[in-house]
Amino acid sequence: MTFRIPTGGSIDRNTLLHFTFNGVAYTGHPGDTLASALLAHGVHSIGSSVKLGRPRGVVAAGSEDPTSLVQVEAPFSEPMLLATTVELYDGLVARGLAGQGRLSADPDPARYDAKHEHCDVLVVGAGPAGLVAALTAARAGARVVLVDEQNQAGGALLGVDEYLDDRPSAEWVADVVAELKSTPGVLVLERTTAFGMYQDGFVLALQKRTDHLGFAAPAAVARQRVWRIRTRQTVLATGAHERPVVFADNDRPGIMLASSARTFLHRYGVLPGSRAVVFTTNDSAYCAAIDLAESGVDIALIVDARAEAPARLSEECAARGIEVRSGHAVVGTEGDGRVSGVHVAALATSTTPSAAAATIPCDTLLVSGGWNPVVSLFSQARGTLRYDSELGAFVPGQKLSTVHVAGSATGELDLTACTRQGRDAGVEAAREAGFTPGGQVPLPASDSRCTARSGLVLWRVPGSDDTSFVDLQRDSTVADVLRATGAGLRSLEHIKRYTTIGTAHDQGKTSGMIAAGIVAEALGVELGEQRPTTFRPPFTSVSFAALAGRDRGELHDPVRVTSIHPWHVEHGALFENVGQWKRPWYYPQPGEDLHTAVLRECKATRESVGMMDGSTLGKIDVQGADAGKFLDMLYTNLMSTLKVGKIRYGVMCGVDGMVIDDGTVIRVGEERYIVTTTTGNAAKILDWMEEWLQTEWPHLDVHCTSVTEHWATIPLVGPKSRDVLAAVAPDLDVSNEAFEFMTWHDTTVAGVSARVCRISFSGELAYEINVTGWHGLTVWKALMEAGKPYGITPYGTETMHVLRAEKGYPIIGQETDATVTPQDLGMSWAVSKKKPDFIGKRSFSRAENNRSDRKQLVGLLPVDPAVLLPEGSQIVETDRLPEPPVRMLGHVTSSYPSAALGRTFALALVRSGHERIGETLYVPVEDALVPVTVTESVLYDKEGARRDG
Repeated sequence: MTFRIPTGGSIDRNTLLHFTFNGVAYTGHPGDTLASALLAHGVHSIGSSVKLGRPRGVVAAGSEDPTSLVQVEAPFSEPMLLATTVELYDGLVARGLAGQGRLSADPDPARYDAKHEHCDVLVVGAGPAGLVAALTAARAGARVVLVDEQNQAGGALLGVDEYLDDRPSAEWVADVVAELKSTPGVLVLERTTAFGMYQDGFVLALQKRTDHLGFAAPAAVARQRVWRIRTRQTVLATGAHERPVVFADNDRPGIMLASSARTFLHRYGVLPGSRAVVFTTNDSAYCAAIDLAESGVDIALIVDARAEAPARLSEECAARGIEVRSGHAVVGTEGDGRVSGVHVAALATSTTPSAAAATIPCDTLLVSGGWNPVVSLFSQARGTLRYDSELGAFVPGQKLSTVHVAGSATGELDLTACTRQGRDAGVEAAREAGFTPGGQVPLPASDSRCTARSGLVLWRVPGSDDTSFVDLQRDSTVADVLRATGAGLRSLEHIKRYTTIGTAHDQGKTSGMIAAGIVAEALGVELGEQRPTTFRPPFTSVSFAALAGRDRGELHDPVRVTSIHPWHVEHGALFENVGQWKRPWYYPQPGEDLHTAVLRECKATRESVGMMDGSTLGKIDVQGADAGKFLDMLYTNLMSTLKVGKIRYGVMCGVDGMVIDDGTVIRVGEERYIVTTTTGNAAKILDWMEEWLQTEWPHLDVHCTSVTEHWATIPLVGPKSRDVLAAVAPDLDVSNEAFEFMTWHDTTVAGVSARVCRISFSGELAYEINVTGWHGLTVWKALMEAGKPYGITPYGTETMHVLRAEKGYPIIGQETDATVTPQDLGMSWAVSKKKPDFIGKRSFSRAENNRSDRKQLVGLLPVDPAVLLPEGSQIVETDRLPEPPVRMLGHVTSSYPSAALGRTFALALVRSGHERIGETLYVPVEDALVPVTVTESVLYDKEGARRDG
């Protein structure tokens, strides 16, 4: 059976869309929402409630709906969406939810982004008040942004059959929108919800960008966009939401707000059912009943809680055969799943029903308990609210200097008055933004005959409190509210958290005001004395993907590559992530695994020449008259005595005396040094420097600047490195006598200005060639070409680790774990005994730092030279494990096969390690205890003879 009327609505009836819901195939039209398309097929049950599992249907027609949660499954998975806000598109697959969704295991292919916009006047809401406000400000010459959550302008006019100036309201809306879009400096954003207002005119808005385009190419257009809007003045024309009345079993599918049923009729051409009962406390529901009756719905009864029904509207109903019972209320419903009947009883007083109740068969119950102005954004702007006892709602209670409220958001529900407020707000906003409004914008005359202003404030009809639902999404009932007040709670904020009312996706749009009213009645206080709960952003649900925008994946954790990266990719390098950098790990040749490739790279470098990309090395330019004094305090050894042209290795410690980083210091001028750090600690050490300069030593004349990305650094390593360098740097004397170890020279390499340093992290003859990042790839290629006669071999970080470990050089963060001192690493020589002070010095005298059983860096040689110890393995004393707990002596920090040693080896931190050299210890590996011999940490070229070639 179809509930789609033959004509009417703003849908495209010439185009058919196919979709699936809960495994059943349906059709709809462009312009439909998922909810309207389902209602057109008579589907009212959407899902079930989160706690009780009771069936839930469609209550409202927009973002205020508390129940119609669905999970979109295709063409992409997205949870916790409202069927009333999901625009229908071909191929949509969705299912109803029990209040909870699930995230997809597959990555979302779509793009999300953000955009900044500045304007003089921001208008939120494209209903009649908002349209007039925007047009008034635009004609004054102001830059205007108009945002509205619907896919077309009109606001409440989209759901009514009204005439303005004796023509359909849609024509008036179209004319205004056309003028706005053609006016320079005006931006109209549809499908855009302003969800947060912050200080200084900052507003966040979420725009849905692809629902109307379909999802054939979801990556081509951003699915959602966050607009970050800065505005001088804001006009809030956010409208009002109809609220229900609470009664027993008020949660059955088929029970919806009267204005929403009218919206489904006029906007989508859909009837909510075939036989309806209308329960109201005000005039507005009468127009819904009359419109539905004229479209073929059997209106069985209008139940008006007021003692007297409006005479003129009652006459119109009587002319259509619609019975009106004033002084009555719906006290309950019945039905298996969908509502099939309502129980109606006379009210003995304005709030208490009499005992007798009549049952009226129906498949739809339309409810109107009044209207709540949408004041969320006004409240977020720090505007205070006041209680309007006639309306039964909170309204703006003060005037703000930069925020103006117009239309039904003020509590004014007459259409003509709303448009007048819109014009006044537009004039004032434009004037406050510095513009002189021009001629008056003409206000349309309305033929509206239904008003919601004068009505009875009725929160609930007494009945079964356990099945009288206040918050349909949270399954929170009147009984829950009374339980909270009975427990002594008085604050609405406390009761909100006790009952969870207003904490679901709808944030209490339909339940919050009712809960406040029930609390006031239960406590016997005036509602105006109760402070409403805080309205916090977001106004509607916003996905984390939208908030992240493009800041996800590689953009969330940015991938940094060097200027030489394209060459590494071209030559088959595999990469590892180090401090956000993509560093070449190793360069496998056909048939090689990691160990085979690394052994080849190590052998070539030790025997001839190798080259790596060291551009990721942290580099900090330290300048100022006190730069030397500053570095003396940071490092354990003296740096101020370093001469220009010289280089010195240094260790940094924390205040506890533990090593935090190491590197070289290059003195390039009397007041200038280049400090190098480990790749992963570059940002940390710069922060460390700035912290001391800004908090402890602000008197020092020192400036620190990161220059890591400015320099491409290429270590050229091996006995033939001198020959390769000489071939590309003809002006540089590369002899040992002219170019000593730990010195640097400025020269030209491959025609590019360069700084060449004699530094070795491998124990071999080595040079570090530094050029500007722009020329890194050029110099790299030139070195590769010059090294061809010597079989030059590019190597990666794994080979670098092996080469330095063979020499016992530690890597901070691998051989250290924040409990290791320089002395533990065998680096007492790097700790100055002359300096009066440096960071960490006092801690070296602590008893803890001088224990004889501290863990110290040593080498390990497995008795079986083929056994590779897993890094992180624990070390024990005996070849038989006793009953737990087992005393652990330390752990393996690095472990590699070595081409130079012809065997495997490891570095380890071992208790009293320096005293255990020559001992046999044991490393548990799987089910075996592997015997290892403790050695000094330097395992290759202990004399350092290879350093000078």
